[in-house]
Amino acid sequence: MSAAPNIIAFQGVEGAYSHLSCRRVFPEMEAFACETFVEAMFMVDQGKAKLAMIPLENSTAGRVEEIYRLMPKSQLHIIGEHFEPVSHCLLGIKGSSIEQLKTVSSHPQALAQCDGKIKLLGIEPIAAFDTAGSASELAQNPSLTHGAIASSLAAELYDLEVLQKNFQDVTGNTTRFLILSSEQGIPEYEADTPYITSLMFTVRNIPAALYKAMGGFSTNGINMVKLESYMGNGLTKGASFHLDVEGHPNDRMMQYALKELEFFTKEMRNLGTYKAHEFRAQNRPLPE
Repeated sequence: MSAAPNIIAFQGVEGAYSHLSCRRVFPEMEAFACETFVEAMFMVDQGKAKLAMIPLENSTAGRVEEIYRLMPKSQLHIIGEHFEPVSHCLLGIKGSSIEQLKTVSSHPQALAQCDGKIKLLGIEPIAAFDTAGSASELAQNPSLTHGAIASSLAAELYDLEVLQKNFQDVTGNTTRFLILSSEQGIPEYEADTPYITSLMFTVRNIPAALYKAMGGFSTNGINMVKLESYMGNGLTKGASFHLDVEGHPNDRMMQYALKELEFFTKEMRNLGTYKAHEFRAQNRPLPE
């Protein structure tokens, strides 16, 4: 690790799910709230923070588009991942009850994820900028008839009452976070440890370039777990991709696959190699 302060930066306000992830993974570090993803990543780049906790995708809402635009421009490295279950709480001020609520505010995605229960209670939903922000607003403007949907951490920080836990309609909603550092930090290869390697590449302008580039992983028995396209270098510069594979660059079969990928790409960058989060093993689909 660098000599940067023992700070982990995140986008959002205190009590956000990003903040909760910082506290869960790095309880010994100071979590610092930033207004934007750019600001959080810039703090690490400038040595004002050691790490950044950045959401990449959500099982319900999909990928965080902005991160795919920022990563090609950043020199930060992925040194880890974290899967955070999104467990919404219905919050009210101290002394309030569910029966008193007439309105509830939260981020539009959170409102959508709790739509069934909101309708069941006959409460009017009000869209807010984010989940934790709606909790903060409720604490600053207390009302017995108004509630907020946010994390349990937001309830703790803003001294609110948890009126109902697990308020979401469907369980299993999970956000995947990347842990970013200015230093590469590739772990030493151990044969019995599962790893993820994240790659970013632009294919050559030849027929079936992507198919050929991916062929090396299949022939060498390397499992691809994620492939996302994005517009990285303009409309005419070739398609760019973010790829996650199960493997370590010091593994012999992985080296063969990477050589084949490199042959069919104009540029390739290893964003990071890190230990796979235990969530992957617990939620791996059964082989067909």
